[in-house]
Amino acid sequence: MSAPNIRRAIQLLPTCATTGIGSLPHTQLELGLQAALALDIPFLPQLPVGRPSEFMIPQALEGLPGLRWDDEGMCTVDLGAWAAGRADFEARLETALSSGALEAFEPSLEGCRAWRPFLWEVENRKLAFAKAQMAGPFTVRSVARTSEGHATLDVPGLDEAIFRLVLARSLAMVKALRRAGTTPLFFLDEPGLYAFERANPRHLLAMQELRLLVVALQREGALVGVHCCGNTHWTSLLDAGLDVLSLDVRLSLDAVLEESVAFARFLESGATLSLGIIPTDLTSTYQVGELVDAVEVSLKAALPPGHSFPRVGSQVLLTPACGLAMRTVVDAERVLEQLKVAQRKLREALVAELPSLRPPYVS
Repeated sequence: MSAPNIRRAIQLLPTCATTGIGSLPHTQLELGLQAALALDIPFLPQLPVGRPSEFMIPQALEGLPGLRWDDEGMCTVDLGAWAAGRADFEARLETALSSGALEAFEPSLEGCRAWRPFLWEVENRKLAFAKAQMAGPFTVRSVARTSEGHATLDVPGLDEAIFRLVLARSLAMVKALRRAGTTPLFFLDEPGLYAFERANPRHLLAMQELRLLVVALQREGALVGVHCCGNTHWTSLLDAGLDVLSLDVRLSLDAVLEESVAFARFLESGATLSLGIIPTDLTSTYQVGELVDAVEVSLKAALPPGHSFPRVGSQVLLTPACGLAMRTVVDAERVLEQLKVAQRKLREALVAELPSLRPPYVS
């Protein structure tokens, strides 16, 4: 699928389609899959409760020589073990990337027990779209530390190998989803971008590498998004060639819209926003209707000429603000139900502005 055709696929998504960020609190695989499959765009559930190997950083780095992680998913790399296994690891990476035979880099049962069952569901349900996600290269290399306490981003050789590992695993997952007959919506989870500094040459290089990864995934037929649940240098992400930018509405929507020139370029490219509209911080107090009203007001005030609220709003995705693994199952179910309420209210607001958005485009 060519890049223009991938972008046109966004227009085939349900109006204000719902999906998830990634993690869920379920300990039973079947219940986690059921929750993930119930949204408009089913998503691959990461289930790290009791299984720290399914936290985002160990999942992305699975197979790296010298990798260790604790019960909270915090990773370290033993440089001695890395040095001992480096040559063989880099040779396997190079062979896989050059040949395109990447199946060995798909998530294992330890890294993501839902992966194979999710692929089966995608194929047998004949899903038009399916979402998967993995920790992005900036976050992985910023959070993972060496045994001496240094960020792996700052260790020459190791930082490049980690980027290539993230590249190989991302491509392997997209290829597998394509074989299952779906259009993949693949998100790179980049909360670590809150620490991005344009004055840091290593950070600028990492942002360029992120853009290269986005292009590589698009060439394999995926719609590619980045999720950042903290504020960052939004112009850099808006100009990263994404199909979807995913953010926490209450924390970041207005900050993104303030980058008016870059946001206009983003919309002109055919890209869209994924709005984390339901807070996952359980100390928050809110009314879903007020959250939707705030989105409507912000978009109407900031959209560039030629971009109406009904047309832009109809293509946004809706998600919880962040992953749900650290919540209870009851809390997660409540958040996902409120997501459907937000979808209904936003659709009603869109129809009020443009009645032609009634069925089949709005249920």
